[in-house]
Order: sequence, then structure tokens, then C-alpha cells
Amino acid sequence: MKIIVTGANGYLGSGIVKAILDKGHEVIAVDFKTDNVDERAKKIEGNLFEIDNPYVYFDKPDALLHLAWRDGFVHYSDAHIEDLPKHYKFIKAFVDEGCKHITVMGSMHEVGFYEGSINENTPCNPITPYGIAKNALRNLTEMICKQNEVVFQWLRGYYIVGNSKYGSSIFSKITAAVEAGKKEFPFTLGQNQYDFIDYPDFCKQVANAVEQSIEQGIINICSGRPEKLADRVERFIKENNYDIKLQYGVFPDRPYDSKAAWGDSSKIEKIMNKCI
Repeated sequence: MKIIVTGANGYLGSGIVKAILDKGHEVIAVDFKTDNVDERAKKIEGNLFEIDNPYVYFDKPDALLHLAWRDGFVHYSDAHIEDLPKHYKFIKAFVDEGCKHITVMGSMHEVGFYEGSINENTPCNPITPYGIAKNALRNLTEMICKQNEVVFQWLRGYYIVGNSKYGSSIFSKITAAVEAGKKEFPFTLGQNQYDFIDYPDFCKQVANAVEQSIEQGIINICSGRPEKLADRVERFIKENNYDIKLQYGVFPDRPYDSKAAWGDSSKIEKIMNKCI
């Protein structure tokens, strides 16, 4: 397949592009910069939202994998709402011009405060601009795809561990603290339970999902099991032989974070088993 990957230079994009290339597909990697992108990809630098007729411009790829998203780690940024119409217009242009396979990266933050296993039928009540914008784009993309009989895949991402020099997760912040020579890291109590997935596994799941069209709709990119934040962070520190200790209870938990939430992995397990 020839797959266009937007946001290809980002925290997720660089690893996902490599995983898709490793499976033998052709990748058109698009971002403002492409210095972190695998050399095997065709690199195109520029602003997605300024391109007319993008499907034709990018040489009519078999599938669009839309990862591009500004301020993904800043959940209350106004950019999420400001950019929403631009994402919608870009995806709609791809479908209107003839693309038959649309895959977009979502987030478990679309769901909002929820406790338990999250599947494709779990109600969504997002409470941050990030979650609200992602959820709105999901609904709009699904509508466009249904109207045009196009493959629709919404990859709902969970908590990623790894590639820690990039990104802004708790794991990236701990890595930065270690590199700055700090011996202690202020932390919450860490009792909330989340679905953690290692970076290489995340990238492989995305690559396997986008290359097939049998499993559609919302697909959780996840491990399928909950783990306490404190346990996963302590394990991360041990795995990397970091000389740093957590200062528990310095920060409160974020009020919009669920006490225990994880993804239903049944769909992605089907995909992974078929791709082995």
C-alpha cells in the first residue's frame, strides 16, 4: 500500500512511519519538518491545511493515516478548537477527491471521566478542549466516511511508555529530570490505574490496523489491562536504571482523570493475530 502519514515527524509519527515501512509499504511522510522521519519514506514538508486538492497533491495514496495534531499534551489549549475545522476540511477533501481508506488517531480522553473497560460503544462525555475536539472530529469523520462508503478507522490511543526523549508524558518528564541531574521527582500518589502500552507495541498496532480494512470503526490501541500509575512509573525507572526517586503526594491527581480506565483490546488482538 501507499500510505500518507500526517504528523510524521512527531512523537508518535516517527515510530509509526518506521513500523509501516518495516511491513513493506510505501510511506508519504508529511509534517512541518521531517528530520526525525525514516529515510525510506518520501518526505514532504509544509502546512497540510494550506494545500488545495490534497489527495491529488499527495499522489492519490491508498490510505490516509492522520496523526497531525497541535498541542496534544496540553489538554486545555485553545488550539484544539481552533484547528478542528481545518482537520475536518482536510479529511473531507481527501474523501471528496476519491480516497477510500481514512484512519485517524484518537485519544481515550474523548471518553471523559469513566471507570472500567472502554470499548467502541462506551459513551463519550469529554471534559477538556482536547477530548471535545477529538470526539467531534471522530463523529464528523465517521459521517463523511459513511456518506461515501469509505473505510473508517478511529484509533483510540491510551498511555504510551517509551521514546521518552520526545513527547511530554510523565515518562518524558522523568527522563528529562534524570538528564538534568535531579535525584527526586515530584509526583502524585499514583493510585489511578491506566492502560499502559510500550511505544514499539503501539507503533506496530497502528501499522497493522491501517494496512487492513476488515476491522473498522473505533479500534483501541492499547494493552487491554489496567496498571497503577505508581507501579508503572517505578517499573519505568527500574527498566532504565535511572537514579531518581518519586516524591509521592506533592501534586494532586487531575480532577478529570478516571480512577481506573483501560481499553478493550479484542479488536486489536484480532488484527494482530491475523497479521502475524
